[in-house]
Amino acid sequence: MSDQNIDFSMVIASAVHDMKNSLGMLLNSLDELRTEHQSTLGGSPRFNTLQYEAERMHNDLVQLLGIYRLGENNLSAHIEEHFVPDFLAEHLARHTPLLEGLGISCSIEADDINGFFDDDLLTGVLNNTLNNAIRYTKSTIRLTARQEDGYLVIGVEDDGEGYPDNMQHSGTLNFKSLDFNSGSTSLGLFFASSVARLHAEGNRSGSIRLHNGGTLGGGVFEIWLP
Repeated sequence: MSDQNIDFSMVIASAVHDMKNSLGMLLNSLDELRTEHQSTLGGSPRFNTLQYEAERMHNDLVQLLGIYRLGENNLSAHIEEHFVPDFLAEHLARHTPLLEGLGISCSIEADDINGFFDDDLLTGVLNNTLNNAIRYTKSTIRLTARQEDGYLVIGVEDDGEGYPDNMQHSGTLNFKSLDFNSGSTSLGLFFASSVARLHAEGNRSGSIRLHNGGTLGGGVFEIWLP
């Protein structure tokens, strides 16, 4: 039977990778359909729900793959220099059709600064965070970027009800802190915290912060990168 031993985690990771790619193709098709039939699909609640849920599933699969690679010690950050306002604008452009379809306004307030980070990993974090903001906001989302205490701080704010007390957090999360019985495992926050931690300079490493307030008065997610 030794020849038939199966690394089940590898099987799952392979299946998740295939599903992620299929959902990516589905999302591209949905974008094309929205463009081709803007007058009929742009404001369709069912179409917007379809695109939102597909995006959410795609984000979840990206995070699962990242966490699997983290567990295999095979996830690292490839740090490059980026002009932060352009990075945020490109990121937002991907979500603009859905935001417009849902009637949600989104703005960027970023200092003209360069940052050093892994754009693929940070895109995964922002995709999930923006998707959550879409779910909980009332009408407005704001992306921010600034430098503070030698860190690049990128934030996502909304005008919703804000984070509950038990979710407000500063620092890093570990896997053992996740609650799989509550129905809300905070897996996305663990992924974001792990990505932040992969960005290090000297004895400083990145972290995430969740609090309420900001300019819009709702939830504020921030990732701090040295």
